[in-house]
Amino acid sequence: MIRFLYKNDVILLNIMIKKENEIEIMRHSLSHIMAAAVLELWPDVKFAIGPAIENGFYYDFDFGKEKAGEDDLKKIEKKMNYIIKRNIKFEKSELSVKDAIDREKKGKQPYKAELIEDLRRTGEKTVSYYKLGDFEDLCRGPHIESSGKIAKGSFKLAKLAGAYWCGDEKNKMLTRIYGAAFASKKELDEYLNMLAEAEKRDHRKLGKELGLFVFSDLIGPGLPMYTAKGAVVRNEIIKYSNELQKKIGYNEVHTPNINKAELFKISGHYDKYKDDMLRVVSNYTDEEYYLKPMSCPQHTQLYASQKRSYKELPYRVSDFANLYRDEKPGELSGLSRLKCFSQDDGHSFCREDQIKDEFLSVLGVISKAMKTYNMEYIIRLSLWDPNNQSKYLGDGKVWEKSQKLLEGILKENKIDYHKEEGEAAIYGPKMDLISKDSLGREWQISTIQLDFIMPERFGLTYINEKGEEETPVMIHRAIVGSPERFMGILIEHYAGAFPVWLSPVQVKIISVGEKHIKYCQELAEEFKENDIRVEVDDHDETVGNKIRKAVGEKIPYILVAGDKEMSSKKLAVRDRGSRETREIGKNNFIKEIKEKVKDKSF
Repeated sequence: MIRFLYKNDVILLNIMIKKENEIEIMRHSLSHIMAAAVLELWPDVKFAIGPAIENGFYYDFDFGKEKAGEDDLKKIEKKMNYIIKRNIKFEKSELSVKDAIDREKKGKQPYKAELIEDLRRTGEKTVSYYKLGDFEDLCRGPHIESSGKIAKGSFKLAKLAGAYWCGDEKNKMLTRIYGAAFASKKELDEYLNMLAEAEKRDHRKLGKELGLFVFSDLIGPGLPMYTAKGAVVRNEIIKYSNELQKKIGYNEVHTPNINKAELFKISGHYDKYKDDMLRVVSNYTDEEYYLKPMSCPQHTQLYASQKRSYKELPYRVSDFANLYRDEKPGELSGLSRLKCFSQDDGHSFCREDQIKDEFLSVLGVISKAMKTYNMEYIIRLSLWDPNNQSKYLGDGKVWEKSQKLLEGILKENKIDYHKEEGEAAIYGPKMDLISKDSLGREWQISTIQLDFIMPERFGLTYINEKGEEETPVMIHRAIVGSPERFMGILIEHYAGAFPVWLSPVQVKIISVGEKHIKYCQELAEEFKENDIRVEVDDHDETVGNKIRKAVGEKIPYILVAGDKEMSSKKLAVRDRGSRETREIGKNNFIKEIKEKVKDKSF
């Protein structure tokens, strides 16, 4: 529900904003304290930039030949604590741009000199500096009053990483030192505990341990291969998205992986994203082709393949064909960022009077999906950046209309949301669902986007009730986005312990000895006939070792079969997370699993 702000809400909101500003100032001040500590330890170091970021801060340094390593972090942190203990004041001063450039060149600080040159080109006349003891840094500020204002134990240096100056690979690689910082030691400890838990749940680590997917240098980075087990999880995610979208009238289609460049020139993606698209070269034609980075342009051609009447709308299609994007090698990360992936990509071509119902029906299935996956979410209304209009397609009037319309749907239906400028798609505003996993981390997964522009660029029409041609509206939507990326999120969300319906292996049957193997295999065949995914462990190992392996594989149900079980009408079942076994009749056990699969419960 939307909360309207009353007097007390405004006071509370102002307090929250003030606290956020205070923590940001504290984090930025810590980046300067770190730089001051580094200067004491490495007097010839060259400074780049040091901003506050979410959960902490960083600073980029050029250490020259005398490199800093992970082992130096404790040394830097110790020096920072000494500076904090001395309670040194931050003192502001100003210089003319010319004097500041001379100063930085004289001090052999090329990165600072370059920053000031950039400021001069924008018309700046003066710049500000902040002094902290012997360290003085170019900075707009603000800062805390003095270093002693930092709460004891509220920060920790986290790691070193490489970072190109200005993010350009052609520039020199600098050393970036990250720090975590919060208002108190308690908050920092909670954050560090979350990071430790996140490391245990890392989908790259668990994916390998559980045998879900692999990468090969011969195939290439960002191009995963899914094992039989991994394919089960991926396919179940796709199957569920299909199940949900069919209920609201979407029909699955399939479109080619390569397309002529002309398609993307008309859609506008060519001019905006050409550098991130993979070009395909033909041996027999000079025509320009690309591997497709999205499916929306192809779906316009399905719509355009025949004349449409207003009575036929909405026309809804969905597509799981592979997509390709030329990601930079340094940005690829497990299943989170890939060169090849799919999406539960869907598009609705509708009349303007149908927009509201289309949005609400899609939002309904997305909400159901998030409930099934046990993920909380918030809604972000993603708007364009009016100060950077060249980033988008279409004119301002169309954008104002579409943004007003979309926000009106949210308000009318009392849907809680927050706005964020600059997060819109190139062709229109969108309603993004930001999901929270079990560790409280936020992921942008689902989206519903309003597009007046692409149908017009492709000349799409329908015949209205007056017999006149009219341009349809295009709604882009994704329920969980990329199944591959979502699979990585779910591995971490569940810590690898998938609910029964998603588990690659639902039942592991363990034979006590060689004479029990045939019984185990017969039992497994009966489970398979009931669409239960089952494996038999008939290795010549101890039962204890087999159970430990099955527990490590996070199998929902473990069945141990020996003499007692063979002579009994009941099964000995050990549930995931339990050390005890329970007895249950075979038919009842099969019924239990089927019900959990049907209900998509744990």
